[in-house]
Amino acid sequence: MNALVRIQNFLYCETPDAWIETAKLPENQALLLLDHANCEKKAASTAINLMYRYVGDFEMMHKMSRLAREELRHYEQVMQIMQKRGVAYEQITPCRYASELRKPVRTHEPARFVDALIVGAIIEARSCERFAKLAPFLDDELRDFYLSLLKSEARHYEDYLHLAKKVSGSEEVEKRLKVFLELEKSLIESPDNEFRFHSGVMVAA
Repeated sequence: MNALVRIQNFLYCETPDAWIETAKLPENQALLLLDHANCEKKAASTAINLMYRYVGDFEMMHKMSRLAREELRHYEQVMQIMQKRGVAYEQITPCRYASELRKPVRTHEPARFVDALIVGAIIEARSCERFAKLAPFLDDELRDFYLSLLKSEARHYEDYLHLAKKVSGSEEVEKRLKVFLELEKSLIESPDNEFRFHSGVMVAA
């Protein structure tokens, strides 16, 4: 899959094997599904918020509308799997990943918009990479489901990146990408205390 290869080359690191070892444990499957559902819901919310905040660009609004619809569909699919498996939908805390990744976002416009799009691209790229790497270690239902998400996640990454370059140009985006991708690498590779879909490497209890 060419899009997946591009994403793997785009990110500064791959998901560590240690995270995969934690994620594939049977006792973590329910938590993985629950956090995945929350991630899909948040992704839809992020797209809708961008549509409300930055009106006027029809291409952006169309892409964000489609993205939100797809993320909500994924959310529904995860919930169906949870219900089928008897996994309760409970409140859990999000991991540090998204909040830490957003810390370098600039506060003035249009820089804030550009950085928000870059963060969106990185999160979608990591999700796609992680789905692909984890899928072979899961049961048939989850493997097939995660592999079915790769095409849309890859397109979401490309859409976010395209829109960022449309706003500020490729040179500026490349400069900002370096900042965010270096931070993202440190979050993915460093120790974490809670297992989540975007968490780092788990610290042994």
